[in-house]
Amino acid sequence: MMDIITTLHTMQAEIGLAIILIIVLLADLFQKVPSPKNMQRLSCALLVILLLNNLFNSASGEAFGSMYINTPMTSVVKTVLTLGTILVFMQADTWLEREDTRHKAGEFYLLTLSTLLGMFYMVSAGSFLLFYVGLELASIPMACLIAFDKYRHHSAEAGAKFILNAMFSSGLMLYGLSLVYGTCGTMYFNDISTMITGSPLQILAMVLFFAGLGFKLSLVPFHMWTPDTYQGGPTTVSAYLSVISKGAAAFALMSILLKVFGPMVADWSLLLSVVIVLTITIANIFAILQKDLKRFMAYSSISQAGYIMLAVLGASAQGMASLVYYVVVYIVANLAVFGVIGTVEQHNGGTVDRDAYNGFYKTNPKLSFVMTIALFSLAGIPPFAGFFSKFFVFASAFHAGHWLVVFLALVNTIISLYYYLLVVKAMYIVPNETPLATFKSSATTRACLFICLMGIILLGVCSSVYQIFTEVAAL
Repeated sequence: MMDIITTLHTMQAEIGLAIILIIVLLADLFQKVPSPKNMQRLSCALLVILLLNNLFNSASGEAFGSMYINTPMTSVVKTVLTLGTILVFMQADTWLEREDTRHKAGEFYLLTLSTLLGMFYMVSAGSFLLFYVGLELASIPMACLIAFDKYRHHSAEAGAKFILNAMFSSGLMLYGLSLVYGTCGTMYFNDISTMITGSPLQILAMVLFFAGLGFKLSLVPFHMWTPDTYQGGPTTVSAYLSVISKGAAAFALMSILLKVFGPMVADWSLLLSVVIVLTITIANIFAILQKDLKRFMAYSSISQAGYIMLAVLGASAQGMASLVYYVVVYIVANLAVFGVIGTVEQHNGGTVDRDAYNGFYKTNPKLSFVMTIALFSLAGIPPFAGFFSKFFVFASAFHAGHWLVVFLALVNTIISLYYYLLVVKAMYIVPNETPLATFKSSATTRACLFICLMGIILLGVCSSVYQIFTEVAAL
């Protein structure tokens, strides 16, 4: 009996989220008239309760024979992912109020919560079996979300591309995991780490595993699905995919590389260094060429994934802390940009072209200001939080001896500054006699953008946030 109670206490985040899923499902089934507003309020309120529980009542421990492991750092990551999901839900109301999506609002929240539950299992996995179950639970509902607007904006095509790439990446990963099991005879991380010898089969297994997660993270050369998926999927879903899914995959990749493939650090550091340089450089070059802001943000997210991988390259507690900090800053900055893009899209006939933002500040100065600050943060301009997040991942990789990779990443930061400023130039400098009309966004969207803006500013000022992550990572 005590073992059951201990297991329930250890897995309270996953159990709480499963209960939330059931409550949202029942609410959707029994509401007489579809009400996106009510579903939004219910989902956000329940996630806030889960967030507070993760903050103040998390428990470290193991379950199912170390198949599931919860640590202070995994609790922090789950809290960050929950916070990001709440912000995404706050942006979704205007889109879901449309006539063709009102009746499907409950499905959106259920599918999104299902992906979040899968990510919880990914970050707490102590075995490749649970990790793979979590990965698929996070991926399959995501394909449904991307194809949510199946009669609009090539959403069905984007969903098909995503699921096909997800299947291919899962196949690669499964092949790699089969090699791990064949050479080690177990799927448990703690046991595998003692049997890793760096044999050719294990190197191949590591490469295949990395390739599988490379698809999820949109790392070059596994990135080709990203622009089409971001462009075709609903903007709210693209925002969720760009930050929450990427953050969970990045943390899981770093954890497994350190726990399982730690003895092979020289091998995967070289592989990761090449991938980082290619990812940041190619994404920056293609981002300059984009006129569609959703494709633009897709290449931006590819580039940001390369910067996140610098923390993985650090391979230390400092690297883990800088990764989590980078993800937090990236969530608030990226969701601010997508929030503005989604708001403009819903109020101005689906406009996502950069040229449509010419003179935007004349009619919508507040949204222009939020967009500018968020883009400055993504570019790494001080004193905003993005500058400090980049500094910490650079420092982590530099301390690990990868100074050449850091130098090339710094050069690419200058390139990224150019294409982020193209959007700012369009809003403030490029003349336009007929700018987008003045409009007012919903109350929850305004609240979300305010939270994101405060996060961008305060996370750069309050150094204690990074210090907390550093102390937790050292535990």
